[in-house]
Amino acid sequence: MFTVFLYGAAILWLTASFFRDRERTRLALRKAWKSFENILPSVLAILLLIGLILTLLDADTISRLLGSDSGVLGMGIAAAVGCVTLIPGFVAFPLAASLLAAGAGYAQIALFISTLMMVGIATLPLEIRYFGRRAALKRNVLSLICAVITSCLVGAAMGG
Repeated sequence: MFTVFLYGAAILWLTASFFRDRERTRLALRKAWKSFENILPSVLAILLLIGLILTLLDADTISRLLGSDSGVLGMGIAAAVGCVTLIPGFVAFPLAASLLAAGAGYAQIALFISTLMMVGIATLPLEIRYFGRRAALKRNVLSLICAVITSCLVGAAMGG
């Protein structure tokens, strides 16, 4: 119901904008379409990635590797994958939801998402070049520590 409300509000405001200034509305829609075209490859890639992961790994395997009972090994897998993966948040969150639905634990998914957003092994050389080795390494280590603490809190709060 809320989604219907949001779509209705968007259509209403778009219509009001069109009647107020047609050219600016057309320009905004062209820019929005260009943004959509730029995002589309990533969205399609994540849909393929989610499909591939869920095809190759059944719910029992995901639960065993990343489930709430996977312990330190599951946390390590989630952290390692999150640290080395370079995908945007709008792609990572649907993947995380699919993994949760397939049996992954909340703490493991929280660690995956946190390290994905905060720790950047793939971008470390660039970060070192701009901020220096010490600052880049310190930021990544502190981010990893914060991600582990946060994921433990999420796991405790969600009951597993």
